[in-house]
Amino acid sequence: MQNGDRAQVEALIAADVRALSAASDGIGQSFAALHGLTASDFRALLHVTVAEDDGAPLTAGELRARMGTSGAAITYLVERMIESGHVLRDTDPTDRRKVMLRVADHGMAVARDFFSPLSAHTHAALADLPDEDLLAAHRVFAALTAAMVSFGAELGSGRLKTDD
Repeated sequence: MQNGDRAQVEALIAADVRALSAASDGIGQSFAALHGLTASDFRALLHVTVAEDDGAPLTAGELRARMGTSGAAITYLVERMIESGHVLRDTDPTDRRKVMLRVADHGMAVARDFFSPLSAHTHAALADLPDEDLLAAHRVFAALTAAMVSFGAELGSGRLKTDD
């Protein structure tokens, strides 16, 4: 691959990431509207889900930092999400004084019902790609995520933090 070709491929990947983000945002808005959630509720649920999937559940304070909101706003948001059955509080098994946020069974069930068709679409879209391509794509996504986290840290936001 020539140097100019690589720059073009990187530009294509950047455009793909923007398109993927826009499509994901639209799906997230549909999920939120269907379940009576605000955009902030959905963002919070996404942060809680990603952190839990990574094996590092968030505290309300960590969620506040990632969302960039005030303590009062995150308290209100968390209470709303608990009341709606999407999130629950759980004690940290290693430190009983620490309260972690987790996706509640109801939250998991509605997410599974909503996103299962997307899983089927994704499976069909990837079916003809060899495993090696999928593994390469995974490495690319990991590198892109690391770049975004690094950029977020430079901005001082901390909102893009992930544990991967």
